[in-house]
Amino acid sequence: MLVLNNDEISAIIDMPTCIAAMETAYRGMSEGRGVNRRRSDTLVETGPAESGGIYSLKSMDGVSPDLGVGAMRINSDIITYPEISGQRRRVKVPAAPGERYTGLVLLFSSETGEPLAIFPDGVVQRMRVAAANGLATRYLARAETPRVGIIGSGWQAGSQLMAMTSVRKVERIRCFSPNEANRKAFAAQISPLIGVDVEPVSSMEAAIEDADVALCATSSIEPFFQADWLRPGLHISSIKRSEIHPDALRKVDRIVIHSRDGAPILAMASGVEPPAADRPDGGALLDVAEFKSAPLLADLIAGKVPARQSEKEATCFINNIGMGFQFAIIGKVVYDRAVQAGAGRDLPTEWFTQNEHP
Repeated sequence: MLVLNNDEISAIIDMPTCIAAMETAYRGMSEGRGVNRRRSDTLVETGPAESGGIYSLKSMDGVSPDLGVGAMRINSDIITYPEISGQRRRVKVPAAPGERYTGLVLLFSSETGEPLAIFPDGVVQRMRVAAANGLATRYLARAETPRVGIIGSGWQAGSQLMAMTSVRKVERIRCFSPNEANRKAFAAQISPLIGVDVEPVSSMEAAIEDADVALCATSSIEPFFQADWLRPGLHISSIKRSEIHPDALRKVDRIVIHSRDGAPILAMASGVEPPAADRPDGGALLDVAEFKSAPLLADLIAGKVPARQSEKEATCFINNIGMGFQFAIIGKVVYDRAVQAGAGRDLPTEWFTQNEHP
């Protein structure tokens, strides 16, 4: 069994390859040749009561028989909800030794059942989220999208720009996040990686005022994208269901969502009270009819539902919940590339299999 770390994964995969793999696998999923299990969140209190800290054990899995693999993604997280610049945010705390996070992907062969690989989920996580949003942009945005605005400057925001520039020719990008130093540092770091200058700006409105595509990639659990920001022809791309105000969704001409699983399976201990906007089984978006009836990304890619129908349509993709199926897809890319490159460390498969009937 192969063991990899995030540095090794970063060195062997790229966004165009991930997008291509996802596009092919999603067509198979639309035809019923892929299975995804609904995400499961188990929540208990942690730390001092006044901290409001929550321990979250999260899992999701999926199988792609076309690729011959299944994958499970497991997160063991400490969650807090600070208010930053007037916005309530969901923040994971690096509480493991060495100020580190805990997230793992287990990759299995669907032909023999054996474990193929184990690796952290950090790099794969951002690549699979961004690849999905990039695919939606390919099918929903106008053909010419030279101007992009992005709200957010964190881990996910960088990969969203990688995906955007992989599916469209982009000439100008403006970025806003509440912390001026963060957005400036982000712009300086990501610009040479994507080959487009990113301009930090001082407001959300300035980031998207004349953009062809508006990317939302934040940790906010409160809606910030407003209905009066919509314009004919705009494509909005969001990494979570809480970013776009329900009033904006009601005005969008065409919405596509990632999954029909509106919320994870939820198990909470007595006394656990995450903010209402972050409860996996709550949120105003779930009451928006346009969201409930929206078609799925896999069906859009497979041609079962129409893509953009005119230059004037305002379109929107909401990556409303993640899929374990994605980790099978990207995990297979990682595994194949690692084997080819001789990356990682091999452990005896016998350590993880047994003679006893389980």
